[in-house]
Amino acid sequence: MTNDTKPMRTRILPKMTNREVEDYLGRNDVIIVPVGTVEMHGGFPLDSETVISEALALRMAEACDGLVLTGLPYFYAGATAMGRGTVQCSVREGIDYLGAIARSLLRQGFTRQVYVSAHGPAHMTVSAMVRDFFDETGCPALYIDTIMALGRLAKAGLKDVPLNKNTFHAMTVGAYQIMGRLEDVPLLDDCDYGQESTAAPFDDILGLAYQSGSAGYYFGAQEDHMPTPKIPDEQTRKRFADEGELVIGRLVEVLNMPHVVDQLAKLAAFEREACERFPWAPAAWAANRG
Repeated sequence: MTNDTKPMRTRILPKMTNREVEDYLGRNDVIIVPVGTVEMHGGFPLDSETVISEALALRMAEACDGLVLTGLPYFYAGATAMGRGTVQCSVREGIDYLGAIARSLLRQGFTRQVYVSAHGPAHMTVSAMVRDFFDETGCPALYIDTIMALGRLAKAGLKDVPLNKNTFHAMTVGAYQIMGRLEDVPLLDDCDYGQESTAAPFDDILGLAYQSGSAGYYFGAQEDHMPTPKIPDEQTRKRFADEGELVIGRLVEVLNMPHVVDQLAKLAAFEREACERFPWAPAAWAANRG
């Protein structure tokens, strides 16, 4: 948050009053949209990847003076649909729903939209939406894939950030702490989750496209997703939470959100000029016909 920005009561849009949103839009236009799932997630709550996305979005918004649109947990889950706790929507339904939200946000005045998800297959929904959204409106929205972003964190080589097999699990617990829901993470003393996936014999073909985008499949056992560390007591849970909150904080620092949203503004200006030169491009054509 910049030094000349007054502290806000909340940055989560659904918790704001309309007047607070109007006041914000008088000075800025950034909205961070976490896209989640409700799905089988080992011994963790079903909304784990929703909460990670929301916690990341909140820290991102704090870093670049943005708002956060929460409450988007029901999208394409994927291979976990064989678990009866998983809520499964089709990819196409998710694209249409998220696109309607993006168009509403644009009409409201949020011209810089950043979508973030910690769910592997989310790219099939969000990436498709942001590309169609641009062709329809000329507004370049951005999708940040958390797994890909963690690669940048690894390259940064920060000595105070532990990156290991439990990093994602620590981020999960840390996210619940950031969102004020740490007690929702159950104490887990005896976990059977984390065995080799029953779909592993097909990894040679399933790995030919990014994150569940190669072929349709379900897991063959509920223990396949996701590995869960032992959390036998509240002290261990707090240790995981503090470690995960640190990782999330450092990840947001490495992403440099003020730079990201500044780049979005510059990209939008670049594309406006491109549309003037190429009036047959879809976004220019849509604008001229409108």
